[in-house]
Amino acid sequence: MAFTCRSVNLGVVVSPALIPFIAIHYGWHGAFLILGAVGFVWLIPWFFLFGKPQDKASAEELAWIRQDKEEHVSVESIKWTHLLRYRQLWAFALGKMLTDPIWWFFLFWLPKWLNETRDINMAGLGVPLIMIYLFAIGGSLGAGWLPGKLMNMGFSAAKARKTTMLICACAVIPIFAATQVESLWLAVALVGLAAAAHQGWSANLLTSVSDLFPNAAVGSVVGIGSTFGMIGSVIFSTVIGAVLEASGNYWALFAISSVAYLVAWGVMYLLLIPTMERAKFK
Repeated sequence: MAFTCRSVNLGVVVSPALIPFIAIHYGWHGAFLILGAVGFVWLIPWFFLFGKPQDKASAEELAWIRQDKEEHVSVESIKWTHLLRYRQLWAFALGKMLTDPIWWFFLFWLPKWLNETRDINMAGLGVPLIMIYLFAIGGSLGAGWLPGKLMNMGFSAAKARKTTMLICACAVIPIFAATQVESLWLAVALVGLAAAAHQGWSANLLTSVSDLFPNAAVGSVVGIGSTFGMIGSVIFSTVIGAVLEASGNYWALFAISSVAYLVAWGVMYLLLIPTMERAKFK
């Protein structure tokens, strides 16, 4: 999971350097067309490199992937409407709903915030955004390493997951000061820390689905949770517009971002699934 998040973030690290250059020289139409074409080109090596797990995974990895067969739960027996009865599903869905909007806020509004508050034009956006997403890659890698390290120290899998996500939630808190500091690079570092923490949070949140559900239900659970994440993003987008129209100030938005993960952690692990008990299916 951490590798997947890291791979995705490589794109957003490179994009801030390429998009302004393309847009300045070829217009915004050119930026859309060129980068869109790159996606189709990438399909060619993807089709050749992507294979079945048994072709690439070790025997130990295959055993872990196939462990849920012991639960004797067939794909056909688990309907998404049935999943709505489980607290584990609602823990994941609400975790996504409360925190996904913050990541989309970072992605869509950081360039505008840097432009309006730091007078950085399109040509100058590249380095600050690259720095922020390099932080995000570090968060993805750290999130994959830390739970395993904690389990080697004697933590249970559930406690290691919850501890890692709590650390990530706390690491987002300093972002409330990003609008108050005078130094551009200190502000970039605060946002970068929050971006890293989000990636760490997200990697563990997605991985927790396989901790809580058998393989047969994972796809449906992730789909439902992602839907709630997008619903939250739509709602927060409306809030962003209303706040900026009323005040023109980003402080309240960063303040909301700073506590969203702690609220999500509390809802998940204090209210809904304190023991992270695995869902039981008949």
